[in-house]
Amino acid sequence: MTNAFDEVMGIRGLPAPENGEVTITGNDPVFSARFKIGETTANILAGVGVAITDIHELKTGRRQKVTIKVRNAAATCRSSRYLQQESSAGGFEAVPETPSMTHMRSITQPWQCKDGRWFLPHFNLTHLHDRVIGVLGCESNHKAVEKAIAKWDSHDLEEAIAEARACGSICRTNQEWLEHEHGKVLSGKPLIEITKIGDTDPIPFPEGKRTLEGIKVLDLTRILAGPIAARTLAENGADVLMVTAKHLPQVPEHVKDTSHGKRSCFLNFNNSEDVATVKKLARSADVFSQGYRPGIMDMHGLSPEQLAKERPGIIYLSISCYGHGGSFSDRGGWEQVAQSATGICIDNGKGIGDGRPKLLPAAACDYTTGYNGAYGVLLALARRAREGGSYHVRVSLCRSGMYMYKQGQLEYSNANMDLSNEELDAIMRKTEGDQGTLKHLDPVLEMSETKPFWDKPSPVLGSSKPEWLS
Repeated sequence: MTNAFDEVMGIRGLPAPENGEVTITGNDPVFSARFKIGETTANILAGVGVAITDIHELKTGRRQKVTIKVRNAAATCRSSRYLQQESSAGGFEAVPETPSMTHMRSITQPWQCKDGRWFLPHFNLTHLHDRVIGVLGCESNHKAVEKAIAKWDSHDLEEAIAEARACGSICRTNQEWLEHEHGKVLSGKPLIEITKIGDTDPIPFPEGKRTLEGIKVLDLTRILAGPIAARTLAENGADVLMVTAKHLPQVPEHVKDTSHGKRSCFLNFNNSEDVATVKKLARSADVFSQGYRPGIMDMHGLSPEQLAKERPGIIYLSISCYGHGGSFSDRGGWEQVAQSATGICIDNGKGIGDGRPKLLPAAACDYTTGYNGAYGVLLALARRAREGGSYHVRVSLCRSGMYMYKQGQLEYSNANMDLSNEELDAIMRKTEGDQGTLKHLDPVLEMSETKPFWDKPSPVLGSSKPEWLS
């Protein structure tokens, strides 16, 4: 195996799997990118498989084989692009991107500042879009944004965006990031942080044929890493209850693609009764997953420490853009922001056209962070079963981007590389539910005894009651 896979295994804190237990086949490039999207994702998914095997061994005494194909792993990082729905004429057609997402992509790009540096502002979700526009003082189109950013010094703009609680980043080189105060902090942290925050007696896994059967996951996340973490737990048998509110903005195509195997309820944090319901659900949950900025959960009495007292044995997953402990920890961010901050965006544009920084053709930081989160939760659940305890698991988009950057760069042969239709057909499945008939990627991780699958179709938001399955 590779050093990159060894790094993933190092987080596990157990002897390495025996030779032949894990098989990773194939190599990059899968897409037109200078980074190893497929191999990076395959390493982490293989880690998920080993963690599932660890739990399977605790329950049955048996280990199992784990197999992942690099090309299939890469496909998961742009799964919403492959999502299809049944057409009125019969057959299937691509689920169209919402106009707001198309517009967001057109202006969430690197633009050059007056000091010659590049800056990426992020325009997703109406309230964050409006904050950026408020700082720039321009109309919301690419020409106006380009012209407005050209008037700014890059560092002044980055600070102004942060002050407005909007999202954006200077396009730094990787070396600049590693020398930056926050980059130095993240460099000293593991890919996945697992911290014990309370003591309990060992808590064995519930009985059941599926690995995570009886495990309750409360998922308070949106777009994209958090939903991917919870979806990964759902494909191994967990009862995942998504919590959102009617007024919160969503990206419909992402909701359809990241919600397989879950249930969904509406609870509003502006309503004290709904907050009480969230706390009640959390007190009987095994996993609590959230992606809010620091301090938000504390305000509602839902911090890791508070839940560890009220629900001893809780596994608390925190997902962020920048991670914790450095000067950028309180800043929000997205996939494109992480790529820009960590050096990926600049290096991905080298040797192409005018050398302008270029985003990856897949949401690799988001998806790998989601898989990292699931992996950390699985490790914490197994540790809880062996020795007891409550645990705080932390993952971040920037730390995931740094892991991918370390795998090195490569050249690619053409501008539109992708999986073939035949390859995609082999890993797609059709499901019928309240979202209609969808064709989407199946779980791509192969396990010799506990095949991952989703037992429910992607739900309509708010379609379930805020309660656990019996």
